[in-house]
Amino acid sequence: METFDRTREVEGIREIEETDEIEKMQEIDVLVVGGGPAGLAAAVKLYEKGITSVLIVEREKTMGGILRQCIHDGFGLTRFKETLSGPEYAQRFIDAVEELHIPYITNAAVTEITEDKVVTVVTRGGIRKWRARAVILTMGCRERTRGVLGIPGERPTGVFTAGVAQAYINLYNRMPGKEVVILGSGDIGMIMARRMTLEGAHVQAVFEILPIPSGLPRNIQQCLNDYDIPLYLSHTVTEITGKSRLESVTVSEVDESLKPIPGTEKVYPCDTLILSVGLIPENELSLDASVVLDGRTKGAVVDENFQTSQEGIFAAGNVLHVHDLVDFVSMEAEKLAEGAARYVCDGKLQACRIPVTADENINHTIPQKVSGTQDVKLAMRVRKQFKDVTIVVRQNGETIASRKMKKAIPAEMIQIPVKAERMKRDGALEVCVEC
Repeated sequence: METFDRTREVEGIREIEETDEIEKMQEIDVLVVGGGPAGLAAAVKLYEKGITSVLIVEREKTMGGILRQCIHDGFGLTRFKETLSGPEYAQRFIDAVEELHIPYITNAAVTEITEDKVVTVVTRGGIRKWRARAVILTMGCRERTRGVLGIPGERPTGVFTAGVAQAYINLYNRMPGKEVVILGSGDIGMIMARRMTLEGAHVQAVFEILPIPSGLPRNIQQCLNDYDIPLYLSHTVTEITGKSRLESVTVSEVDESLKPIPGTEKVYPCDTLILSVGLIPENELSLDASVVLDGRTKGAVVDENFQTSQEGIFAAGNVLHVHDLVDFVSMEAEKLAEGAARYVCDGKLQACRIPVTADENINHTIPQKVSGTQDVKLAMRVRKQFKDVTIVVRQNGETIASRKMKKAIPAEMIQIPVKAERMKRDGALEVCVEC
């Protein structure tokens, strides 16, 4: 087994030195795919649990994931009990990786994960393969694009996803445009409305196709209301106009079926359209490994240890389900690491045969199955907005956990702890909303 003791400094970051023996299959306990907040947190926790044969593989040139470009604050209040910017939050875990001497490779792309946990990685030195006892999937998520939306019209420059626009400004010091329209009230879109305003752009409005906002209430207040940027619900872009550069967009009101209402069209001259219309877990590698995905989350089906349908392959963070706070991403990955450590040490985990189901008011639950032998924390999102409700968890008709809420909205993830002592060894856990 390679000990990863040969290292070098690359742009200030400790990295595994490429070797000439790239064709040789190497054995490792745990390979972590992705060096963002989930992957970093999982690797650090594994080391703390005594699992030191770990490798992090990151496709970007530096670790930290999307947090590198999130220069606003508000991160870390739950995990670190203080407010941090995105880079500061990521640096906490990067520093821990460095202090523990956890090996990692950057500028490396995982191209294949097999069912027997052989991982193929394309590095600057060539193709390398590792056979891992456990694989942790922390690839994050990607943004929905114009192609997914199918907005008609021409294809000029000036149409960006919110994350791309954020990277242009915060990482590359480039201004995407000056007259801006934003489609979608996702958190990144609202944050970019504020960011572009601060950089001197004129953000005309944010349009949301749904009758309720998609992002967190705090971002509506801090990013839109505080800067007098209007938010129009039940509106969407129905046409894009422009030749070499975007010239205008047409916005229409939509009905209850989210169909444009004829006669409500309004043209907004602009040179930039920013799309903040949802995130999709990055699960192409998961599918290659024959991991079963949940049709609602678009992430893996997992048990209470965050083990997928493939034994020894685990998933956490935004690759599993899209989170509202990065603190929850890291904490979920740390919980995963505890299960992965037990798996590496014991070769197996407690069977989880109790399914977790939900009524029509709950969009999804994580995990989707439990053993009933240990405490679990169920994470979920409601499908629509509720006021003065109770989220109830029942088993065999008996309430075993509940949470009263003044308000429940789809933008906020809800977590409900369930004690092992309250669970039976059979009978599905049923999650429902009681008004």
